[in-house]
Amino acid sequence: YTVRVAGIRALTRAGNATPSEDGCTPAQQLAQIHADARKLMQMQQIVFKKLKRLMEAAGIELLTRSKLTARDLKFLEDHFLNKVFPVLSPLAIDPAHPFPFIPNTGFSLALELERETDHRTLKALLPIPQQIARFAALPSKPGENRFLPLEELLLLHLDMLFPGYSNRGHCLFRVLRDSDLEVEDEAEDLMREFETALKRRRRGEVIRMKMSAGAPPELRALIMEELGVTEAEVVEVRGMLGIAGLKELVLSSRGDLLWPPFTPRVPERVQDHDGDMFAAIKQKDILLHHPYETFDLVIRFLEQAARDPNVLAIKQTLYRTSWDSPIVGALCEAAEAGKSVTALVELKARFDEAANIRQSRRLERAGAHVVCGFINYKTHAKISTVVRREGDNLVTYTHYG
Repeated sequence: YTVRVAGIRALTRAGNATPSEDGCTPAQQLAQIHADARKLMQMQQIVFKKLKRLMEAAGIELLTRSKLTARDLKFLEDHFLNKVFPVLSPLAIDPAHPFPFIPNTGFSLALELERETDHRTLKALLPIPQQIARFAALPSKPGENRFLPLEELLLLHLDMLFPGYSNRGHCLFRVLRDSDLEVEDEAEDLMREFETALKRRRRGEVIRMKMSAGAPPELRALIMEELGVTEAEVVEVRGMLGIAGLKELVLSSRGDLLWPPFTPRVPERVQDHDGDMFAAIKQKDILLHHPYETFDLVIRFLEQAARDPNVLAIKQTLYRTSWDSPIVGALCEAAEAGKSVTALVELKARFDEAANIRQSRRLERAGAHVVCGFINYKTHAKISTVVRREGDNLVTYTHYG
């Protein structure tokens, strides 16, 4: 959404009326996307309501402020002061305090307050850091799990955040920003060009804003004006914002509600050769069917190559890498052992650009030769090539993924 729809939005704003292959202009496509996206989000809320009832039947309950006991309130005050309050930055919105920057997927609580002494109104904003848990776990009886959503916790303690003010109205909102990257085709240093583009991307235009229903009209208009969104780009939600946060309610203590874990198999031939990947492959090519057969064998193949004194060179393509990628770790180990290591790293892996740049730097520090893909193409292929000395010959072992 933050790339494809952002591109169509940019075409629409530029006045481009050229029909695409489906015969629709960018403006018509954008209108259809908005309509379909709204239907999907409405369906999300319907499904969530059903799930909520099923969760309650299983002993997992989401509470509101009105359902809290005195014991809950005491616990939550301590939780708020020690685990939430220190990282919050409540902000007034007035000429002396301009509207702050809200990052992509940023979640905020907007408030319309009234000073108790003279009834003067104040508009305020409470950006919610992503490091704070979306739900506060409450003390519960055995077999029960009770949670309070973060927004309820914040509203419960507004007097600590804005002393002397009362709440006249509020709303939650979350923004999506244009996350497309524009890179110069003839950049001298492609990696440095991507690093610069990533910094620009953080401040892309807001392309959609989800807002809780029932926002005070003046507050709603102010937020829309400051973020530069139109009415068509605002989605009012009657329900929960930030549905993805529900993953916190997947409890390891409730194994009875989880799918049973699956253990992938290890091919017999690898076991017959005591885990020696080169011996197993030399006997016959191996076809691995993931996830039914373990991907660990691919990692073992590279780790064995990194430690094998007969391996002379390793060549590897990398599309998406994890923070502590074992494949990158094996390549670094091989390079540090003096082997010739070449890695083709695809910098255009959407939303993994920063991770790939970081891993590229790590590989370069280890002594590997890093190639940053091609401007006009994306390298999706997962290929590992290992060159090994066997007697008087050089034998090549290759993995295609």
